Amino acid sequence: MTRLAQLFFALLVIATGAAFFLAQKLKTADPVLLSFRISAKAISPNGDGRFDRQRITFRLKRNELIDVAVVDDRGDRVRELVSGLRLPAYRTISPLVWNGRDRQGAVVADGRYRIRVTLRREGRSIVVPQSFLVDTTPPKVRVISIGPGTGPGPEMLPRADGRPAEVTLNSPARDGRLLVFRTAPLPVEQVAEVPIEQQSDEARWNGRGANGRPVAAGTYLVVAQRRDAAGVLGSSVPLDAQGLPITVYGQRLPGRGGITVRPIAAQPPLLPTSAGSSAVVAVDGGGERYSWSLSSLGKSASRRGRSSAGAVRVKPPGKSSQLFLFTAKRGALRSSVPLAVDDGQKNRVLVVLGLMTWQGRNPVDDDGDGEPNLLSTGGPAKLARVLGSRLPARFAFQEKPIMSWLDSNRYRYDLTTDYGLARGRGPKLEGHSGVLLVGDTVWLPPAVASKLRNFVADGGTLVEAGTDSLLRSVTLTKKANLVRPLPAATADIFGSTLEPAAKGNFDVTAGDDEIDLFRGTSGLFNNYEAIEVTKTVPEAKPLASAVTPEGALTIVAFRVGKGTVIRFGLPQLPSRLTTDPDVQGLMTRSWQLLSR
Repeated sequence: MTRLAQLFFALLVIATGAAFFLAQKLKTADPVLLSFRISAKAISPNGDGRFDRQRITFRLKRNELIDVAVVDDRGDRVRELVSGLRLPAYRTISPLVWNGRDRQGAVVADGRYRIRVTLRREGRSIVVPQSFLVDTTPPKVRVISIGPGTGPGPEMLPRADGRPAEVTLNSPARDGRLLVFRTAPLPVEQVAEVPIEQQSDEARWNGRGANGRPVAAGTYLVVAQRRDAAGVLGSSVPLDAQGLPITVYGQRLPGRGGITVRPIAAQPPLLPTSAGSSAVVAVDGGGERYSWSLSSLGKSASRRGRSSAGAVRVKPPGKSSQLFLFTAKRGALRSSVPLAVDDGQKNRVLVVLGLMTWQGRNPVDDDGDGEPNLLSTGGPAKLARVLGSRLPARFAFQEKPIMSWLDSNRYRYDLTTDYGLARGRGPKLEGHSGVLLVGDTVWLPPAVASKLRNFVADGGTLVEAGTDSLLRSVTLTKKANLVRPLPAATADIFGSTLEPAAKGNFDVTAGDDEIDLFRGTSGLFNNYEAIEVTKTVPEAKPLASAVTPEGALTIVAFRVGKGTVIRFGLPQLPSRLTTDPDVQGLMTRSWQLLSR
């Protein structure tokens, strides 16, 4: 070993010894950092006002010039809280506040963080062992079931045994609650709030609102919420800024938060009943006893009874085609469903009931997610289900007055549903001279739409008494479910284009008329609150028209192939049949055109 090497080795031994001695001295030295405290074990810098900031305090054993910073789990500095601060011995530093953001002002990533104190005079830093959590991720909350009923679909209230709905969560809740929303009938609103016991994964709702009274019949959604240790709120269904559930077109809500309050409900038959035969009407009475009746439109009941069964067999009176109302009643609540009867006589006119539109608008929760299954929100919807309202939507203003008017004038007709046409059961289009779509016909399977188009093109007459019709298609499955509803097309099945219904105050005056459509009327249709304007028809000129003062085409008849389509374009028109001579005249002439 050379002399230089010996010298280097000696210096290395001395340096190692000094380092060891210094390390031992630091280990045995009195702690400099005293009374270190943080305000929270976890913070959530999400701006909700709960645990948004961390507050740090401590003292030093002697005078020091310090820097204080927040470091991540790798020891890297993310934010400096103070630099070059002179802190006297044993004086508690004014609380240092960290808002969970880095030097650029961005919220830091979720994870564990610590405080580093740099002692400039001693030339060293202390990373405090005590860490805290930054957490901005909401806890996962999910309603996995609602009992005590079992099986698919929502829980039903009230129950015959009086038991409340029993809500089960995916995990025990800390600082949790249930929010109960009525989702149908509209508007959506919160009706109750139920606390969840600490560390419990169950809660109960007795079907009562915030006022302590039983809630009204309808579709309800239970939303479970809880906060984690950082105060972050998790929700089984996301809520908007107004605190209402967020829904997405065509998507079901997460979880199984559906409760349906339904003391009594009935299901409209899918197909017409043959005159002289019995019909079976399904009734949901919750196992309780109810009364029922069958009546012609606008007349007293011809059949009555009481039952607690899930179905009633009833034989409508008479031998002619007719629309009856079956009503199930329990206490002050009732549900009425149309029951079609066809005489099988091959009359000239076929009247078609829009069952698919009734059920497409029917606010019933089929899958138990707490939101009604409506075709307007993307479906799917079952055809074989009870009505979620006392009557189908708009029935009292569309189908009922027209069907009553037909019967009062002793007109003979065949009667079916759009479902019957789709399945080829009951009266068919063939052999009829005219088809009356007695109400709104919003959704139809493509095959049925094609049949109607061919019927008119081959020389038939079709009257659209409703509005917003024949623009949308839907798929009918083998199990009688409506799926994949499409938005409105730019033109209807006949190639005419329409504008959405406009509200206001409208007067409509008859103009050109090659088919005497307005014969028997004054040609004036005044004071209507809404109109549906036909923008274009397949041929350049309509056969007959009634327009607003601005020229908007409202009542219109036009040629399609060898046949004729008549569209009223006035949503209120059917409801005026009993009082307005001009509406009566229009309907009379329309029936003559249908029957010829």
